[in-house]
Amino acid sequence: MTELLNGHAGEHAEGRSPLSLVPKADGKQSLKDFKTDQEVRWCPGCGDYAILAAVQSFLPELGLRRENITFISGIGCSSRFPYYMNTYGFHSIHGRAPAIATGLATSRPDLSVWVVTGDGDALSIGGNHLIHAMRRNVNLKILLFNNRIYGLTKGQYSPTSETGKITKSTPMGSLDAPFNPLSLAIGAEGTFVARTIDSDRKHLQSVLRAAAQHRGTALVEIYQNCNIFNDGAFDPLKDPEVRDDITVRLEHGRPIVFGADGQKALRRTPSGSFEVVATADVPAADIAVHDAHNPDPSLAFALSRLDSPAFEHTPIGIFRDVDRPSYDELLRAQVEEAVEQQGPGDLAELLRSGDTWRID
Repeated sequence: MTELLNGHAGEHAEGRSPLSLVPKADGKQSLKDFKTDQEVRWCPGCGDYAILAAVQSFLPELGLRRENITFISGIGCSSRFPYYMNTYGFHSIHGRAPAIATGLATSRPDLSVWVVTGDGDALSIGGNHLIHAMRRNVNLKILLFNNRIYGLTKGQYSPTSETGKITKSTPMGSLDAPFNPLSLAIGAEGTFVARTIDSDRKHLQSVLRAAAQHRGTALVEIYQNCNIFNDGAFDPLKDPEVRDDITVRLEHGRPIVFGADGQKALRRTPSGSFEVVATADVPAADIAVHDAHNPDPSLAFALSRLDSPAFEHTPIGIFRDVDRPSYDELLRAQVEEAVEQQGPGDLAELLRSGDTWRID
């Protein structure tokens, strides 16, 4: 392990992509190289199929060896993902995928580590693990499939279900205020926070590319349709007649203008929030310009609050993408310093040192 830890911290400190540490594939790869012989067992029509196909067709672009890519999942419909990826993987336990992936990422800098989770798995029992992975900025890529329902256990309300949601576990409507996953991630100082949609492959893959290149924790919320227990939850964002009028596509460095004809825009208010205005009614200087690289998270947080359960104005894209040393590189730097000062460690000696005793 010491051999793996030595010599990498300086490379990250110079701003290199974490993928530069992962061995490259020997030859050109294609989608079929990342498919397994396992039968894909999701309900017909599930949005997970679209995400799986998008990921499998995107990974060859990274040019990485399959044995140096790993997918870690928790429990839920989305967590079957590792079975269908011809890489290494681990179908772990409920809510603990970020914790397991943290151990793997910090001990193996030669791996590209991805976490696949759902809104129930990540935001309920796994909430603590999720926020601390982002706080630490571990070099992980977290794909959070959000269908606003518990699908595997047959249709109970989840932490992202809207208030008043009628389900098997809330026959009179949910009383809970839902989590906003992006607000939570930005509040936890996530360095890369994005949102995309299962049915928009081009947008989904563009976000995945950016997440893969990010140094540290990248959280990508993916709106994913559960056609059995919460069908049509994101229909407004997919309906050709209305989607352009309500979808706010964020692009770094560009004015935040949207609508079928660019007739709407966002403007900051005195309170720091964003409001929707008619593009023609305000000076160009008043229209907000998206800055995903702003170290101050307040702008990204304000954008994350623009959405509502009714999808009146829904931002998608990269909300925040800032550079901060990852937990992995800081840990490796500490190990290097300790080895330089004290020499290689002796595990057996460590276990027998200090306050120990023997019982015969």
